[in-house]
Amino acid sequence: MEFERFLQPKCIRWRMCCGLRWQVLVSLLYLSHTVSSQIRYSIPEEMKKGALIGNVAQDLGLDLKRLRAGRARIVTGESIQYTELKTDKGILVVSERIDREQLCGDVTPCSFSFEMILENPMELHLVTVEILDVNDNAPAFQQNVIQLKISESASAGARFVLATADDPDVGLNALQNYILTPNDNFVLKQHTNPDGSKYAEMVLQKPLDREEHPRLSLKLIAVDGGNPQRSGSVNIEITVLDVNDNAPVFNQSVYRATVMENALKSTYITTVNASDADSGSNGYISYMFSNLKGTVSETFTIDANTGVISVLGEIDYEKYKKYEIRIDATDQGGLTDSSKVIVEVIDVNDNEPVISVMSFTSPISEDSPHGTTIGIINVKDLDSGENGQVSCSIDQHIPFNIKSNVRNYYTLLTGAVLDRESVSEYNITVVATDAGSPPLSSKRTFHLKVSDVNDNAPVFPHGVYNSYIPENNSPGVSIFTVRAKDTDSNQNARISYILEDSDVSGTPMSAYVSVNAESGVIHAVRSFDYEQMKQLRLVVKAQDGGSPPLSSNVSVNIFIQDQNDNAPQVLYPVQTSSSLVAEMVPRSADVGYLVTKVVAVDVDSGQNAWLSYKLQKATDRALFEVGLQNGEIRTIRQVNDKDAVKQRLTVVVEDNGQPSRSATVNVNVAVADSFPEVLSEFTDFTHDKEYNDNLTFYLVLALAVVSFLFITCLVVIISVKIYRWRQSRILYHSNLPVIPYYPPRYADTLGTGTLQHVYNYEVCRTTDSRKSDCQFARPCSQNVLIMDPSSTGTMQRMQNEKNILDEPDSPLEQKPPNADWRFTQGQRPGPSGAGGPPEMAMGTGPWPNPPTEAEQLQALMAAANEVSEATATLGPGTMGLSTRYSPQFTLQHVPDYRQNVYIPGSTATLTSNPQQQQQQQQQMLMQQQMAAQHQALQAQPSEAAAQPEPPKAAQTPASKKKSTKKEKK
Repeated sequence: MEFERFLQPKCIRWRMCCGLRWQVLVSLLYLSHTVSSQIRYSIPEEMKKGALIGNVAQDLGLDLKRLRAGRARIVTGESIQYTELKTDKGILVVSERIDREQLCGDVTPCSFSFEMILENPMELHLVTVEILDVNDNAPAFQQNVIQLKISESASAGARFVLATADDPDVGLNALQNYILTPNDNFVLKQHTNPDGSKYAEMVLQKPLDREEHPRLSLKLIAVDGGNPQRSGSVNIEITVLDVNDNAPVFNQSVYRATVMENALKSTYITTVNASDADSGSNGYISYMFSNLKGTVSETFTIDANTGVISVLGEIDYEKYKKYEIRIDATDQGGLTDSSKVIVEVIDVNDNEPVISVMSFTSPISEDSPHGTTIGIINVKDLDSGENGQVSCSIDQHIPFNIKSNVRNYYTLLTGAVLDRESVSEYNITVVATDAGSPPLSSKRTFHLKVSDVNDNAPVFPHGVYNSYIPENNSPGVSIFTVRAKDTDSNQNARISYILEDSDVSGTPMSAYVSVNAESGVIHAVRSFDYEQMKQLRLVVKAQDGGSPPLSSNVSVNIFIQDQNDNAPQVLYPVQTSSSLVAEMVPRSADVGYLVTKVVAVDVDSGQNAWLSYKLQKATDRALFEVGLQNGEIRTIRQVNDKDAVKQRLTVVVEDNGQPSRSATVNVNVAVADSFPEVLSEFTDFTHDKEYNDNLTFYLVLALAVVSFLFITCLVVIISVKIYRWRQSRILYHSNLPVIPYYPPRYADTLGTGTLQHVYNYEVCRTTDSRKSDCQFARPCSQNVLIMDPSSTGTMQRMQNEKNILDEPDSPLEQKPPNADWRFTQGQRPGPSGAGGPPEMAMGTGPWPNPPTEAEQLQALMAAANEVSEATATLGPGTMGLSTRYSPQFTLQHVPDYRQNVYIPGSTATLTSNPQQQQQQQQQMLMQQQMAAQHQALQAQPSEAAAQPEPPKAAQTPASKKKSTKKEKK
């Protein structure tokens, strides 16, 4: 029944509306023109953000306009601002979550204060908000299980102090009762400490019997008095021991000690002492902290054996001014006793004053009166006593003062009239010093700017400006730029340029020019014509942005410069399409006769209007001339009867501008003595004009067509040339084989039958032959051949081959032969071992007579004949190249000529091969027969008309193509 009675909820009634109890206390103080008042509100904790605290404007009797005009604001020295002022409604609302336990802890009543400041004039109102506790915390034990060891010899009435529960709430919401679960051995008794906190003890009601119950399990419940009621519990585990019937006893129930703030670690505080009447191990006592709150376990430590308490962590007076520590003394039998240690912290001057800016006005106008408030500052020192007393001062050499009207609040005032032109900025340093020993101080520098007053008008460097612009300008082009200076600053020095209203021939000046308000650039609105207007005079006003604005004017003269934009105009003769006008010149006119005068004018001025006259074309240019300056047309020779009656002159009138402009006029002159003669000749002038116009059109068209055809042909020719050049370059770098070509119709020198028949040799060379390694075999110098006199058709062809062989890059250069045609020892048939003289072996002997070109070619042909005979693949009378000497023939395939030698004047052939000698003898017989036939043919009259085709060498594929091309030709 008792347990259920304590768990019943208890109601807490809040007075006033919405469960909110508030009270207002207003006091008005007038100190040195500063209004000060105080107001107090009471609200419960854990209110939602935006919840109403109170109507500040109504409670202080202030108007909402006064709150906005005075820039009402809240100033707090804390890092967290829990309230917010709504100046538009004049109410105070909650801005942050308020937790009473976090804000004040165990302190009651709990409240925080802040200041509300208004300016012009300055008003300071102190607002205090009391936070009422709400039952939002349940009692809680620091331990989950309480371990107790009790001797079975403990007598009835033995007491066992239990761990206390911690409830951060206060008042009725704080811890109220402890409840112990029902049991047969223990009852619960509650006690109250001098500070109002409660703790419980278990009292042994019935002696324990270890043999019957060695362990007991109980539950301790702590409940508070809030509504709804909250509770917390802890398990009690009791171990029954044997025989220890005396509990430790402290010699003092309360210990008191002091410690300096910021004391070093391990600093001694005090020593607790307890005694136990038991002896032996039952009399051994150990000390420990119990029921520690907050940061006590991190701040202090106790020696378990000696009971010495010392400093463990940092001690800060501004956080905790006093510590209460509960200590338990326990013997080996589990019997305990408790005592309390109260440690008071002594303040040390370790905090500098903190300067906070409540209000600061910068810049300040230079015409501000003496005593104008420029700022309000708040100075706080967290230390206490004299260590927290602060005084402020500033430099005495600046025109400012500082005064204290309210505690910890200071006002900065002007001490003299300010002058921005002399000093535009001030650095005001405020020094705050406390009364500690040694004193600590802090500084705060305020940078104050002096704002300008518009007392200077803009000034132009010159009174009048002159500018020039050519006519026919583009609209919008810039003409000139005017600039003014203003010694004022900021908006007072911001200059705007304005075009003053004026008229030009009834037209507003804004129709001609405009002025950029920011840059002062004067722009042309329209294009100017020098012939209509030669000068503009306008007035530009420079006006600053001050209040009231100041201004000054400047005159700008714009001179328009003439341009050659008008062509000369011919006044006489008058050009009409309806009638024809002609000047008559009698045939008796002498030299210098004045025919007429071309009159023209130019509306431009200066050299742009200087006119010159030139005769562009005339029917007879030798008859008339035009005066360069006066435009007079005169005869330059005597008029005769041969001169045509119709004379047409085209005169060009040109001015002297850059670029120049011109006009043309046609003058019709009639060379006649009578008017009827003139009339008959000039009737077809109009038709001639139309005809000339059509003829000019067709001539221009024909010229364009011819030009197009010429350019097209030129492009085609160049393209073909480039294409052929590229093809020739491709052939030049190719690796095509060399096909030999030999001049035709060569015979033996003495006609003995060595070379009886006529032979044709063709040498075909590619464009790449200059880089080829193929060379003709060089014959020995012993064979000397000459061209057949009857072979008249081969000379030209031989000369072409000579040109090929004489090229600088040609590999076919002929070395000079030996002086003696006879063979050296190394060249003779048979084994070579004996060498001749060095000059004979090397072939360095001089020629008896320089060889002719025909002789060199004959020697070359003989070498080719040796190549053909060495193959032995063709029948007598036929020469050819075997597959061994294919188009890929190179110098490596040339046979050794030392083993196959001819002797001039003899039909014998020296050779080292008997079979080859036999073949040569048979070939010699065939050659003699062919030589006889050749002589018979030469004797016939038709020798010169037609000659039989000599046998040719076996044709290679390239030579076949060559012959095919010749046949086609």
